[in-house]
Amino acid sequence: MADLPSLKIGNLEINPPIIQGGMGIRVSGANLASAVANTGCAGVIASTGIGLFEEYKGNLLIFNGESLRKEIRKARAMSKGIIGVNILFALTDYENLVKVSVEEKVDMIISGAGLPLDLPKFLNGQDIKLIPVVSSAKALALIIKRWKGRYNKLPDAVIVEGYKAGGHLGYSAESLADNTAMELEDIVSQVVELANSFEQKIPVIAAGGIFDGGDIAKFLKLGASGVQMATRFVCTEECDAHINFKQAYINAKEGDITIIKSPVGLPGRVINSPFVEKIKQGLTVPFKCSYKCLKTCDTEKAPYCIAKVLSNASNGKLDQSFVFAGSNAYKCKEIISVKALVENLKNELSSALNSIPAMN
Repeated sequence: MADLPSLKIGNLEINPPIIQGGMGIRVSGANLASAVANTGCAGVIASTGIGLFEEYKGNLLIFNGESLRKEIRKARAMSKGIIGVNILFALTDYENLVKVSVEEKVDMIISGAGLPLDLPKFLNGQDIKLIPVVSSAKALALIIKRWKGRYNKLPDAVIVEGYKAGGHLGYSAESLADNTAMELEDIVSQVVELANSFEQKIPVIAAGGIFDGGDIAKFLKLGASGVQMATRFVCTEECDAHINFKQAYINAKEGDITIIKSPVGLPGRVINSPFVEKIKQGLTVPFKCSYKCLKTCDTEKAPYCIAKVLSNASNGKLDQSFVFAGSNAYKCKEIISVKALVENLKNELSSALNSIPAMN
């Protein structure tokens, strides 16, 4: 197998050039992140709901931060590789989780679900790579303007997430319904042009619907430096979610991947189920909010608690929840080790790079 290109982010070298996507409420924790990091890829802990918040009665702000700290240390004990944390800007305890990640000296902080315009102010001189997630070149331009003007810093890399991703999506429900959302290939091309316009070029990482080595090669040929993959890592032995969660991917057919309107005001891609059908028909599950986890959630109007539903999912209670998944989740056919998955991807990528002509 020929040498594969590395994803270089400052002094970090990721080879193969894959970042494992963060999957919230205990789908990608220390077990998955450390296993991925041990292959040379970058492992990512999703900070959202990383602790058993639904069973906790004390100060949730402190609990969330300490739960993340514990998970980072657990991952570090299991791997010497690259460990990052994904922190949604929409979280009410966003700043607290960023501060914990900086204190624990993670390798990278990935932040989307809004524009993390002031993320650099938390670094305190630490060499931690800051990677915003965007869905357009315009969004990246706004972040660059703010970071450059206020902090004299460029993003260390940028993740460009397309509409085929799983979970909450940064696209309007209308554009998804009428197929007018811009294709990831086109967004990546625009972002690469912007990212390469600086003397210190910003590595671009493509995400959303990337499933195999051929997909990775396609985006590398378009000028991306690497990719982020989440869905593909669910069906691994080390993924932190319950076996029922993984089995939902294995059992899914192409027509089972569907879009719902999340209580937080965003469309979300899920695997269809009786619970999803009930939601689409207007099912409401009354609740008293104990978490106040998301800035965008109106607890007075929300038909159900998204945090509780996603907690049920990762715990395997699929009759009371839905499973977030990318558009290609139905292609997952078996549960294998992270090591075996990455070896397969490396072989596919090597073969594809040798066969795909360069794109202009």
